[in-house]
Amino acid sequence: MKRTHKLLALTLAIFMLLLAFASCKAEKDSMENLADGGYSNSIYPSNQENKVEADASEKETTASGVVENPFIATAENNVSTFSADVDTASYSYFRKLVNQGYKLDQLVSAGKNFRTEEFINYFDYDVRQPGDGELFGVDAEFIGCPWSSSTVLLRMTLQAETAVETSGNNLVFLIDVSGSMNNKDKLPLLQKTFSSLVDQLSARDRVSIVTYSGKEAVVLDGCAGDQRDRILSAINDLSAYGSTNGQAGLERAYEVAAKNRIEGGNNRIIMASDGDLNVGISSEAELKAFIAEKRKAGIYLSVMGFGTGNYQDAKMETLADNGNGVYYYIDGESEAEKVLGSDLLGTLYTVAEDVKMQLTFDTRYVSSYRLIGYENRILNKEDFTDDTKDAGEVGAGHQVTVCYELTLNEGARDAEDAWLKLAVRYKDPGETQSLLNEYALGAANLSATVSEDMKFLSCLIQTVMILHQSRYLNGATIEGIAETLNSLDLTAYPDRAEFRDLIHKLV
Repeated sequence: MKRTHKLLALTLAIFMLLLAFASCKAEKDSMENLADGGYSNSIYPSNQENKVEADASEKETTASGVVENPFIATAENNVSTFSADVDTASYSYFRKLVNQGYKLDQLVSAGKNFRTEEFINYFDYDVRQPGDGELFGVDAEFIGCPWSSSTVLLRMTLQAETAVETSGNNLVFLIDVSGSMNNKDKLPLLQKTFSSLVDQLSARDRVSIVTYSGKEAVVLDGCAGDQRDRILSAINDLSAYGSTNGQAGLERAYEVAAKNRIEGGNNRIIMASDGDLNVGISSEAELKAFIAEKRKAGIYLSVMGFGTGNYQDAKMETLADNGNGVYYYIDGESEAEKVLGSDLLGTLYTVAEDVKMQLTFDTRYVSSYRLIGYENRILNKEDFTDDTKDAGEVGAGHQVTVCYELTLNEGARDAEDAWLKLAVRYKDPGETQSLLNEYALGAANLSATVSEDMKFLSCLIQTVMILHQSRYLNGATIEGIAETLNSLDLTAYPDRAEFRDLIHKLV
């Protein structure tokens, strides 16, 4: 009997030691994730059908491990093709880290988590609005590149129309209520700001709430949008516990969305999570295949990310990109109110699907080019005319801004012909055949003076180049960026002034 007791005691002691070791390892892994900017996965999903990776010779990796588009000689390849992107998650995550006290060297070590195009597209620019019969107003500007005396910087912006005709909103909120969401900057933050959305709904709208943790549940099913108290009560009664079966939650959310479908309306799932899917399908490849099949039903999936620590950025981006939606990161009440309030039109209403852009450079005038950002949005040349290839969606009032750094040949500045042709393909929502618009850009778009927009835009680009340790930085510094921002009148631009304040914290 004593021997049995000793054996039980020894077994219990070994079990407790193993449990302590596992706990210490989990804590260490969490701290390492936080030190790496709070992301535990690479932001560049591989082998995505709609984001074909370029050959190794066409990609470069910086000292901080960031995949960066290189300069490409037009004599070798004068066509650049990519998918539109209006996600903003990287910028609001950057803002959160800076406000939490992260220093520049810590941000540089997490540089791979910041996508240049999401910094650029977080802000609006003073551009041409769509004319009569146009879906997009297209605006372009060339200036001497602020960080290189031998190149020019090209900005192109697509401004989508804001007028939307719809039969109403069928919204399904898919909310992660697993244990990892039990932090004040996750589920409680969503609950606190949800009224920003509810206040803008009407009786013709339908609201459903599906939750998931270890199991999924339908909390609200097709509730009329004007039943404000009922909707808010359902949200505020939620609590976080258990594991995270995202697959089951997504399955149920699509079922509920299909059940409450509004013909001619906006049928959309809005997922709120930290992306820590640990039950069911969880890899980016599996999620992509799963969502790509689901989107065929004509139901959009947008994603709102919350929290830090074990935040799964790659999974969240994969879900939104392949679900024909937009990816936001909610770092505080003001961002939640922006996404669910002032920017709600663009958040909810898609005006163009599968938006692709293709630039064809005239080799007589452009020697080489570098697409700034959009590394995981690159498409093959032939994908541009292939209407079966998925690409990005653009919402009502959204702007899509793209920048290139160009090396010009001698005499280009005096040329009367265009330096390049911009072609834009898109589909009207629900259609299968794309429409084509083309624009010629050249010396006529070259500015003699640098606009305030371009000065600010160049500060955004250079900031991310510093975070990436870009090989094209040419000595630009945070101090220099701060000096440029100080020279701008940002009185009418509180979001730009906020960026200036973030940069000051890093100087």
